[in-house]
Amino acid sequence: MIVMNTEYEILAANTAYKRQFATAGKPVIGHKCYAISHHYNVPCDQAGEHCPLQNALLNKGPDRVLHIHHTPRGPEHVDVELRPIIDAEHQVIGFVERLQTIRHASAQPSNQGLVGKSAAFNHALGELQRVAGSDLPVMLLGESGTGKELFARAVHEASKRARGPFVVVDCSGLTESLFESELFGYEKGAFTGAVARKIGLVETATGGTIFLDEIGDIPLAMQVKLLRLIESGTYRRVGGIETHKADFRLVSATHKPLQAMVADGTFRQDLYYRINAFPIHLPALRERREDIPLLINSLLQRANQPGNPAFHATPETLAKLIQYDWPGNIRELRNVLERARLFADDGKIKPEHLSLRTDTLASARLPLKKMNDADFINYVKLFTGTRKELAQSLGLSERTLYRRLKSCGLQ
Repeated sequence: MIVMNTEYEILAANTAYKRQFATAGKPVIGHKCYAISHHYNVPCDQAGEHCPLQNALLNKGPDRVLHIHHTPRGPEHVDVELRPIIDAEHQVIGFVERLQTIRHASAQPSNQGLVGKSAAFNHALGELQRVAGSDLPVMLLGESGTGKELFARAVHEASKRARGPFVVVDCSGLTESLFESELFGYEKGAFTGAVARKIGLVETATGGTIFLDEIGDIPLAMQVKLLRLIESGTYRRVGGIETHKADFRLVSATHKPLQAMVADGTFRQDLYYRINAFPIHLPALRERREDIPLLINSLLQRANQPGNPAFHATPETLAKLIQYDWPGNIRELRNVLERARLFADDGKIKPEHLSLRTDTLASARLPLKKMNDADFINYVKLFTGTRKELAQSLGLSERTLYRRLKSCGLQ
């Protein structure tokens, strides 16, 4: 936590703030918050980001935002909550800011979990952070391959149920006859082949989270039984008479148009409203192109085997991968990289190693040249290579890149 005046100056900071955000040996008291957190020389709103201080000053009320801050460990996602200090004349005289580092997502290459720092990714992550602490059902929406299971796991890990189990149910793989026995379990002798009692997935998830992936594939006849489970919080094993109490948090996902399915009668309206209490749209990969280099580094890092050479994409490869439209999203990116690694004998993944559909290359030049200063700065600090290679990956001339670097205060 920190206390600031209306001029963005830090007046006080607790030990946790100094330990998490301050560089060893460098003081924070008397310095501007944006200089410490973002290494900017202007406030966040002047650098193209949401500034909670400006909003709190204008509205004389609290504000909350997800930011990426510079820390001694590198860029990290931080949940920022700011409240104004108001005097007897109802004037804002300062602010108290609470900062919480988010551990279930990374703004730099990572061996596990969610990775990203684009505006679209941060928006989804910010919504996740707001709902995680509640027990509201969450619905993850978006195209196939956008990382719904990773987001569902992040909801679980950020919740008060994090120490409980995280149970994944692939609804597309369950027939009507299997759905009830898999979810609720069954008693010995309930049907032919039931030689012993089986615990269902609902019982397995006690104290934790159930993730119903592709919930739009649940047969209509079974939807009423799922609705009853959600509304009553109880269930019975197949072949049993004893009622059991359920204790789980529900996260669902689908790439299907559930509203249209409700309209044509293939998905129950009452179930739809129960599971859709807090929808989160996950962006397609083409909507977060500036995350592609970060995702590539992370996926290659995860694929590295001990004793084998590390793989990396050349600047020309990187530029081609950023331009591609990725109809299969992150899943397709992972598959493309796994195939390319088999041809990269020297560890360098080159354009000729890629297998991409030519009809899905972006028709326009890279939109990266239009990204705001904050995204541009983050992209540059992540990139490893020469200035010429950086210009190629951005689709800019070296002269244009030099002007952009200079305007952002980068050497």
